[in-house]
Amino acid sequence: MITVLGIGPGSPELRLQGTENLLQQATLVIGSKRQLAGFDIPAEKQLVLPKLALLKKVLVEQYDQKVVLLSSGDPLLYGIGSWTLRQFGPDDVTIIPGISSIQYMFHQVGLAMNDAYFTSSHGRIPDFDFLLAHKTIGMVTDEVIGPYQIAQEVVHRHQKRAIYIGEQLSYPEECISQFQPEAVPDKKYKMNVVIITNA
Repeated sequence: MITVLGIGPGSPELRLQGTENLLQQATLVIGSKRQLAGFDIPAEKQLVLPKLALLKKVLVEQYDQKVVLLSSGDPLLYGIGSWTLRQFGPDDVTIIPGISSIQYMFHQVGLAMNDAYFTSSHGRIPDFDFLLAHKTIGMVTDEVIGPYQIAQEVVHRHQKRAIYIGEQLSYPEECISQFQPEAVPDKKYKMNVVIITNA
């Protein structure tokens, strides 16, 4: 059985109860180096997340074991939970939800999530005409299409918007900023979420 465990945006205080029990019962815990470092897991029970083709092979080989696959944020909101369900089906996969970084960001800036559109630019090129037709958008970004590039798309369409940028959310280095689109700095942003809403 595979358990995909949502571990929230980063802070241990934002993990759901039962997380530690699941990890103690697991025969193998798979996650990124950053994810694994957040828990006290014996070295022999850890596996640093490999590429997806190899991950599938490992999961098939460990089919009769209790495998926990760590997922930052919520597994089914642009997380690895969707991939796992596609590969193995709902009968062999248990998904444990977590607080997503997008959800956390909305709460930090005091914006309601009602009717917001959630998406990601991670490894994909968004349809900005479609996205910016929405009143409020929450987006996980990557290094290719990040806050600056998103802001430029807003500027290009002459929209009056407020842009919130949250970096390192829930970590001690957390930084949340608000800008007008034309004022968003062109720089590298660390582990960030962008909210676009009407000004």
